[in-house]
Amino acid sequence: MSFLKRQHKGGMADVIRCDEKDYLIWKWHPDKYEEGKLKRETAIRTSSVLRVKTGEVAVFVYKQKDGEMEDYIVGPHDETIKTKNFPVLSSIIGLWYEGDTPFQAEVFFINLAKAIQIKFAVPYFDVVDPRYLDFPVPVAVRGTLTFRIEDYKEFAKIHQLATFDMEELKAQVTDSIVRCVKETVTTAPQEANIPVIAIESQVDVINKKIEIHVKDRLSQLFGITVTGLDISALEVDKSSASYLELKKITKDITMKKAEIDIEHYEESLRIQREEGQYAQRMGTRTQNIGAYETEVKGEVGKAGAEALGKMGENGAGNVNTGGGGGFNPMNIAAGLAVGGAFARSLGGTVEQSLNANGAVPPSIPKTKYFIAKDNNPVGPFEVEQMISMINNGELTRESIIWKQGTPTWEKAESFSEFVSLFPPKL
Repeated sequence: MSFLKRQHKGGMADVIRCDEKDYLIWKWHPDKYEEGKLKRETAIRTSSVLRVKTGEVAVFVYKQKDGEMEDYIVGPHDETIKTKNFPVLSSIIGLWYEGDTPFQAEVFFINLAKAIQIKFAVPYFDVVDPRYLDFPVPVAVRGTLTFRIEDYKEFAKIHQLATFDMEELKAQVTDSIVRCVKETVTTAPQEANIPVIAIESQVDVINKKIEIHVKDRLSQLFGITVTGLDISALEVDKSSASYLELKKITKDITMKKAEIDIEHYEESLRIQREEGQYAQRMGTRTQNIGAYETEVKGEVGKAGAEALGKMGENGAGNVNTGGGGGFNPMNIAAGLAVGGAFARSLGGTVEQSLNANGAVPPSIPKTKYFIAKDNNPVGPFEVEQMISMINNGELTRESIIWKQGTPTWEKAESFSEFVSLFPPKL
């Protein structure tokens, strides 16, 4: 880069810039000398040019009576160093001389655009379900953390830029991630009510909790900003004795709960069935209301005729308008009037009763389904709801469900009404 330099008062002016392609922190030194070979390589010469690209910040570290000071120049910046346009010189103008070395300062470049990825793996550690403290289950976690530097002033305060080591930072960050992961996963069963044997299915919930925890901790400890955390695997040691015993215990409890729920469900179906049969009977009567009313009125008329036929007994044909026996016209008239009124009243009552229940046929009973979720039966659901959950991805081939008429819980793909809704196996 000699063509970028120019002679000034017996010394060569410098171009202070960073041409590194892959860096997070880089210390500048005159490019015509190897780093560390020049005794006064921190001497900033007059008429030197400072070039800071977009996404970079240049940090000038120098000493004053109050101790070590820092000034920051954020890119883009491309100008000759002068008192008027350079903040460092405004604060240390007394150090600027007309000779070869106006002031001594170390210059560091911080890459604000670079994202650093760290892969981490947490070997098996014990996680305990608070309901079953005697059965610690081994769990392992793997994932990737991505971070960058945003608050560069805070980063420069926490780290010694002159001795900064990228590998050392990665090691320290990894140690912190491991601690955060263990703390979050071990408390998840109690805080989020997640059964340990089902913890693998809750990786998204745990991922979010770890990310929040890690962001706060790494920002405080290292001055870095976490831009992403991805848990690629959360594994339970299913061969461990604790896991096998815990699975057996929880399965027994789940089955008992399911049996109780099924009994309640069957009782509900019995009530629905009886209500449906009643509605069906009332519907049949409503459809034949005319014939039913005629039948009722006919029965009333028949009873009246029989009464008239017996009126002549014990003195039939004798006219008697008094209180004695025989054929009494007044009693006949009164009896016919009462009988007719009774028939009309009974017919109207029956018609009103049937109309009140409606002439709508009973609904067809629908099959109900239960879903095993977190070792508990959830439901009931109708087939349309099940199809909607499959289409939304809430139910998969491996989801465990039960419906009336099946003896055991089965995978969703075992039911003919759902198997065609799942994507084909690869």
